[in-house]
Amino acid sequence: VSPYDFGYSIVNNAPTQYRSVITNAKATGYSAGPRAYGASGNNLSPGHVAVNPNIIPYGSKLYITSPDGSFVYGYAIASDTGTGLMDGIVDVDLFYESYLESLLNGLRVVNIYILE
Repeated sequence: VSPYDFGYSIVNNAPTQYRSVITNAKATGYSAGPRAYGASGNNLSPGHVAVNPNIIPYGSKLYITSPDGSFVYGYAIASDTGTGLMDGIVDVDLFYESYLESLLNGLRVVNIYILE
């Protein structure tokens, strides 16, 4: 989904180097209108995600994939937050181009690799 490539080597569905990983995290999808900005001040587009900034700081570079590799969001930048993230209901909210795409995401289980 994400257009970003931070140049990390991915082997067996995981980056070979990362700072930490959150396994079996809950991921939902969201979208916003054009020219939307996240809580970090970044312009939102695919590849930007919402997080709890107390756990994953804004600006962190991430790699997000399902544990079995059947779903790959790819590289992402922590740029936004929301109530569900701050309340611990959701671990990451994946930004999509359209509302329909965000609905199709549903609730997924993912591993969030914190690269830097």
